[in-house]
Amino acid sequence: MITEKIKINLLDFSRPMLTNYFKNIGEPGYRASQVIKWVHQLGVSDFDLMTNLSKNLRAHLIEHCEVPMPEVVLDSTSADGTRKFLLKLSCGNCIETVFIPEEGRGTLCVSSQVGCSLNCTFCSTAQHGYNRNLKISEIIGQVYVAAKALNQDVNNGFKPLTNIVMMGMGEPLLNFDNVLAAMDIMRDDFAYCISKYRLTLSTSGVVPNIYKLAEQTDVALAISLHAPTDELRTKLVPLNKKYPISELMQACRDYFKKEPKRSITIEYVMLKNMNDQPEHARALIKLLKNMKTKINLIPFNTFPGTHYECSDLNTINTFRKILVDAGMHAFTRKTRGDDIDAACGQLAGEFHDRTRRSKTHQTKASLRLQDIQVITE
Repeated sequence: MITEKIKINLLDFSRPMLTNYFKNIGEPGYRASQVIKWVHQLGVSDFDLMTNLSKNLRAHLIEHCEVPMPEVVLDSTSADGTRKFLLKLSCGNCIETVFIPEEGRGTLCVSSQVGCSLNCTFCSTAQHGYNRNLKISEIIGQVYVAAKALNQDVNNGFKPLTNIVMMGMGEPLLNFDNVLAAMDIMRDDFAYCISKYRLTLSTSGVVPNIYKLAEQTDVALAISLHAPTDELRTKLVPLNKKYPISELMQACRDYFKKEPKRSITIEYVMLKNMNDQPEHARALIKLLKNMKTKINLIPFNTFPGTHYECSDLNTINTFRKILVDAGMHAFTRKTRGDDIDAACGQLAGEFHDRTRRSKTHQTKASLRLQDIQVITE
């Protein structure tokens, strides 16, 4: 019986990892930069076309390696230019990524897990359960697919993809190593050249890994806060029971100790009669006092089975005015891509739920993309 040889997926390699690989096969380390550029900047996956590599190395790569792409099941564009990709993984699960174009900027929202292992009560993804962490190749594969579809070519000065946010399906800090390696590729000068100011990781508050993140990188940080008190936040974000607000806020204060001029983005979904009253705004002001922050107020998008409703516009405006009058930098995000179900809370990925949190094992889960717009400096 002849078994098919399993090839090495080069999308699972950051440049340092690929440098080690080439050294181990007797090739100079600089080959890593060449291959990374071919794959990520130029969108080339055919090793025969990598003309600055030796013939022997190309033969080796053809025999032992591959650059497999996620299958694009759906590629749809909204009337406002928002573009949604539904990607099928090799395991059969599907995830989504969304590109939002704005004047002078293009932002891609990237997933880190299939589903989510947390159980935030206002989050549709959480209610549909969790399957697994994404591999490095599956995280960076979302960027590869989007960049290629957008005809990204930095050599010609055309770069529609300027910002990346780890704010899609899943909690990035619970897939720490793979997310960190994928972000290294996003930032690599031979790959996507995304600066630390334009690459943002959003977390629900895995405090120990915020400190770990600060030790290993300096990307922008966003916090899914959604409530100014422990009692309320625990109802919305059960992780708060393990890592209460005081610990979370201290981790935020410590995150940019070396760069005190940089700010933390605070994500705050507006829930009718839950967290949207003037007293909540005043409590939020007190909580964030003496912290450099940007507050994004996010109108809640309902989903089947939820008992939450979105705050009305007047309530949101009043809430924001209280924050602004107190000197806070607060913004209300606008809905984008709702005509193709690409707005906040409308995205869907099909996956098998291992937690049995969903009613059926094969589910369609709306992603909670908490903030995919103006969050980077």
